[in-house]
Amino acid sequence: MPRMADLRSLPSVDQLLQTEYAAELAAAYGRPLTVGAIRSVLQELRGAWKKGGQQTLPDTDGLLERARQVLHDWTAPTLQPVINASGVVLHTNLGRAPLSATAIAAMEAVARGYSTLEFDLESGRRGSRLLHAEALLTRLTGAEAAVAVNNNAAAVLLALSALAKGKKVAIARSQLVEIGGGFRVPDVMRQSGAKLVEVGTTNRVRSADFEEALQAGARLVLRAHPSNFKIVGFTEEPSLEEMAACAHAGDALLIDDLGSGCLLPTEKYGLAHEPTVQESLRAGADLVCFSGDKLLGGPQAGILLGRADLLAQIRKHPLARAVRADKTCLAALSATLLHYLKNEAESQVPVWRMLSAPARTLRARAEGWAAALHRGEVLRSESTIGGGSLPGECLPTYVLALDVRRPDLFLEALRRQNPPVIARTEKDRVLLDPRTVLPEQEGALLVGLANTLKSHPA
Repeated sequence: MPRMADLRSLPSVDQLLQTEYAAELAAAYGRPLTVGAIRSVLQELRGAWKKGGQQTLPDTDGLLERARQVLHDWTAPTLQPVINASGVVLHTNLGRAPLSATAIAAMEAVARGYSTLEFDLESGRRGSRLLHAEALLTRLTGAEAAVAVNNNAAAVLLALSALAKGKKVAIARSQLVEIGGGFRVPDVMRQSGAKLVEVGTTNRVRSADFEEALQAGARLVLRAHPSNFKIVGFTEEPSLEEMAACAHAGDALLIDDLGSGCLLPTEKYGLAHEPTVQESLRAGADLVCFSGDKLLGGPQAGILLGRADLLAQIRKHPLARAVRADKTCLAALSATLLHYLKNEAESQVPVWRMLSAPARTLRARAEGWAAALHRGEVLRSESTIGGGSLPGECLPTYVLALDVRRPDLFLEALRRQNPPVIARTEKDRVLLDPRTVLPEQEGALLVGLANTLKSHPA
């Protein structure tokens, strides 16, 4: 129990370490960390006492309980799994694409021990990690060669650094976009050493604008697909085929930064058409860059594919080592690409499983949640794609709607569950969308909801 005392009555670190409670903490957290936590607690108490804010001092158990809380706070992971019930399929803040079971198993297999990351089994000599996943990518897309790096911004930076340093690069003003985290395409281009040449206007760009830039010395044309916004109204933009024709007529290269990395026809699922990697290559792009963790549904990665001679230059650039992908990324990427080659992406890649989920299935799941909780109403709503893909596009869904006091506090309480639950509000109701809740998470979701409803009654 707390007691009135002076600072001289505080036990020393060594005295506290002799207790059974401290021995349990040391066994759980290690002696050095436990010593540090005890010292931190004692220093905090001394500081509060000297400021006059501490009238009583805790007993030994109280001190060590504080140390236990400090140890918990120090060691609790900040990166942890959550249940995404928001209905945003590619939620950038929640890690974008969840991986398939096969991709996770592939990551685990190479992480548990040694691997052929940079070893050629046939020759017994050093190999190259840049070759991993290349055969799968070229077979899938028809590209001559491919390289995987750690993200798409790195892919664009590497391509421009290797192919356009000191050269003029033409890009439409409408494509000078900013992506998540404040990173801007013009900044990436300048960092590569390329000289930015803006063409056209914000809403209208013509082939003649690119031709003028090429006549003025531009050696490369970059298209940055606007995957996180739309320009509507009085607009004009040449097709990728027309841009390729302009570039090649001017003896220049065309790089297409697709961003989302779609390999399947999105219109099949009731969405607007998202340009695919295969279409970019057929249109004449010399290089295509895209993400691995957006509509591709794999790990965070940046992929470059296209002409073999250009990829050979890129592989040799010093920056290629700085932005290379690690073994777990390459393993997961290869496993994800195999799903596409085996024509099973819709059933095995979680992103496509979510996008293709039938409305009747979503409704049945939401109704099951309502029945289990004896609360809520099932309503029609919309899921969004997110992740810088298909801007403005939504899919019809069914959600569980809960009427609760202070929905903002309810969402906060859901985030404190284990695992945390991320939901959204609409018209002062809490909405939970089954489209983005993995089937194996439903039990934990219902437990978290039940716990929160008990502490936040309607």
